[in-house]
Amino acid sequence: MTNGAPCADDDRGRLLLVLAVPLALLTLVAAYFRRTALRIRPCGPWDDDAYAGIVLSCVLAIAAAAAAAAVWALPPVRRVMPWWWTGPALLLAAVAAVRWATGT
Repeated sequence: MTNGAPCADDDRGRLLLVLAVPLALLTLVAAYFRRTALRIRPCGPWDDDAYAGIVLSCVLAIAAAAAAAAVWALPPVRRVMPWWWTGPALLLAAVAAVRWATGT
């Protein structure tokens, strides 16, 4: 019989759910801007607005992925969530970085 004191592991599921929300939202933001960066097509080498849009989308995708990694890097979050939760956001950041580097 238990003495009524909750075990420390009882709330891990709820805590995981609460911490997954900002991580998932930041990953979705990174995915949106990565998609935007890949869909923008310049009409020619003179199309500076399209190139600026690509750079802005890539920077925002990388920033959102970095924010997701920063949320995961907090000690309370790391105790509950495994490292692979940041994988999709970091993959999106890598794709955005490649798009930014190629610029075409």
